[in-house]
Amino acid sequence: MSVGVATLELPQPTRTRPTRVLIADEHPLILTGIRRTLERSDDIEVVGEAATGPQVLAMVERRRPDVLLLDVHMPGICGSDCLEAVRRRWPEVKTLVLSAAEDRATIDSALNAGASAYIVKSVQPADLLSIIRQVASGVVFHAPTRRALASVPADDAEQPMLTEREHTVLSAIASGKTTATISGELWVSEHTIKFHLTNIYRKLGVSNRAGAVRYAVEHGVAA
Repeated sequence: MSVGVATLELPQPTRTRPTRVLIADEHPLILTGIRRTLERSDDIEVVGEAATGPQVLAMVERRRPDVLLLDVHMPGICGSDCLEAVRRRWPEVKTLVLSAAEDRATIDSALNAGASAYIVKSVQPADLLSIIRQVASGVVFHAPTRRALASVPADDAEQPMLTEREHTVLSAIASGKTTATISGELWVSEHTIKFHLTNIYRKLGVSNRAGAVRYAVEHGVAA
């Protein structure tokens, strides 16, 4: 069963100009669908489309997008190689991997190669727009899927896949620190901390800070 991401009810970062997005996918129908979705938003501008790996690198060089929306399967140069090349040559460009693959190995490979986000193609349009805005603002996002969770070894299956930063935030709130204090210590905005908390709550299966703190205490996460 394909799973997208939960709708993100978060304030969006303020930008003085539209977020420039380059779309890369080998399927023309998918390119058209994504472009139409993005064009509904006034704060996102599609600056180009690419259907092969070499086209991706040429278009990034020419258009310098804020966000590259990249499929992991690209002819000519595979998506993972494109991702690594973009990170090396244009580190200011944020790459959001949008793929049909839901296995943990593919997700981990993309994130380790430098992707700022990994989401599956079953994502809702509103969520895609929201995640692009978050990625453009510097947030690293990963929405695990049920298939990815199912691939975790049995001994680890009960443990949610928190990122290192999410573990840090969870430990901080378990220690009684406020959102403002945590944002100051980590040198990020309160908005970013709230985004991490939203992901933490979802992954832990809790609805609020108290539930997350209870989980942290029960599992020895508190500092």
